[in-house]
Amino acid sequence: MDIRVSQCFIAVDDHDRALAFYRDVLGFEVRNDVGFEGMRWVTVGAPSQPDVNIVLEPPLADPNASSADKQAMAELMAKGLLRGVIFVTDDCDATFERISAAGGEVLQEPMDQPYGVRDCAFRDPAGNLLRFNQPLAK
Repeated sequence: MDIRVSQCFIAVDDHDRALAFYRDVLGFEVRNDVGFEGMRWVTVGAPSQPDVNIVLEPPLADPNASSADKQAMAELMAKGLLRGVIFVTDDCDATFERISAAGGEVLQEPMDQPYGVRDCAFRDPAGNLLRFNQPLAK
């Protein structure tokens, strides 16, 4: 049995700002851009991983969510308390330089971690945590 990641979801409050980051800064390709009932879902992904997609979705897009739940989600997003994605890169320092030069909000500069990676961290325009790992040589 083979089980692999196909899609993950990241909540964003402004798809155009998110696209400027994920497409223009990270270099992801836009695979789909769908509107439905006043909401929008944009699928992006790394060109080197055509079978792995990140869906940029509205905060709490569940149609059954209460307005109180939607408000709570928006408040957590505004505080930057939502988790994001960990990416793998072959050059953590170059990735850090590219994203920080583009104005990315730095949370952590590149550093070696005791669990075997060199990594750095940013927030995307919606406040989601994004980490970029480079496996350390063994």
